[in-house]
Amino acid sequence: MMGKTAVTFAIACLPLAALTLIPRVTDAQSMSQSAPPSGVLSLSADQSIDVPEDVVRITLFHEQEGSDPASLTKALKERAAEALSQARGDSKVTVQTGAFTVYPSTDRDGKISAWRGRTEAILESTDFAAASKLAGKLAGTMQVANVAFSLSPEARRDAEQKLTARAIATFRQQAQTATQAFGYANYSIREVRINRRGAILPRAVTMRAMAADTPNTAPVPIEGGKSTVTIDVAGSVQMSR
Repeated sequence: MMGKTAVTFAIACLPLAALTLIPRVTDAQSMSQSAPPSGVLSLSADQSIDVPEDVVRITLFHEQEGSDPASLTKALKERAAEALSQARGDSKVTVQTGAFTVYPSTDRDGKISAWRGRTEAILESTDFAAASKLAGKLAGTMQVANVAFSLSPEARRDAEQKLTARAIATFRQQAQTATQAFGYANYSIREVRINRRGAILPRAVTMRAMAADTPNTAPVPIEGGKSTVTIDVAGSVQMSR
């Protein structure tokens, strides 16, 4: 009788003993995983350079008023076609149509009194002189709305390649200096990120519109500025004895 009782008691207690061991093992694993690594250093290094803007984008426009939208649309299209025909004669400048809008103009009573419309043509080139000359040639057909400058993909890529090498060298130098200062002998890179910063959108310069009814074929005065390109290298290193 006593032997059966002992066996039954042991079997009944076995699940309870197993359950009490599981959370202890889990807690130990959790503490091990959450323990912060030793000898890890976070660093960041950046390099910047001002690059001359090498692309100019000139927006030309023509506005007109009409009694009905159909005739106004036709007149605007004809004006745009004339400007594009003249602009396409220069291989150094690319030309494309811009915004085209026709909208009603209302009186005090809210009734449509007239229709107004606007059409645009856009000149773009890396040859500032050619773009300036062509914009002046088209001044009798369309007015200059604004001039925008930007970096070409090639200029930005060249600048980023040079800056990336410099930023990486600076990052490694900082890692080496900090490793020795903390009393370690060596380091290894745990993770690293290379970020590119700088203006991507064209930098616009608003210009006073020139009267289209006043013939003026003189080149439009334009001069580009500079865009700042920045490369940032950030990450962490593992220092070792």
